[in-house]
Amino acid sequence: MKILAISGSLRAASLNSALLRATARLAPADISVVIYRGLGDLPLFNPDIEASDPLPVASLRTQIMSADALLIASPEYAHGVTGVMKNALDWMVGCEAFVHKPVALLNASPRAMHAQASLRETITVMSACIVEEASITVPILGSNFSEDEIVLHPVISASLLAALFALRAAVVAARIEVTVRLRRCSLE
Repeated sequence: MKILAISGSLRAASLNSALLRATARLAPADISVVIYRGLGDLPLFNPDIEASDPLPVASLRTQIMSADALLIASPEYAHGVTGVMKNALDWMVGCEAFVHKPVALLNASPRAMHAQASLRETITVMSACIVEEASITVPILGSNFSEDEIVLHPVISASLLAALFALRAAVVAARIEVTVRLRRCSLE
């Protein structure tokens, strides 16, 4: 199973990015968590150039569509999602990359409620399936936790593993549902 992890931060020392990298390290052998690293390469969304399908946009869309699920962690800036995260989502609105895609939202800060609500609203409008059991606020006590500290922290690592297992279960359930629907259609 392949999960594409997207951080809404471009900062080298981003807690959200560290959280996603730690999750990738904690993932069991049957789950591959791939970190998307091209967020800063996306041009600003412009409907006038959307038809030209800029290469960074096409690459993101292909990666989202080839993933079984998405894992998104984004900081909150001025009570909203980051500009780069919103830009990436805006590029995906005109295609079907998010339609019925299982998505888990990780929140690295219990105070970042507005960004999570905004992210949840945008992704829901894009017809993604937010997996509630996999969408968690990580109980991190300080903003300077390193990736290694996250991996080694028993409560945080257990929370991240539980989120991955819930996301995997949602993907399996979605696959079963599609198979059942296809069988019903073929019998009719």
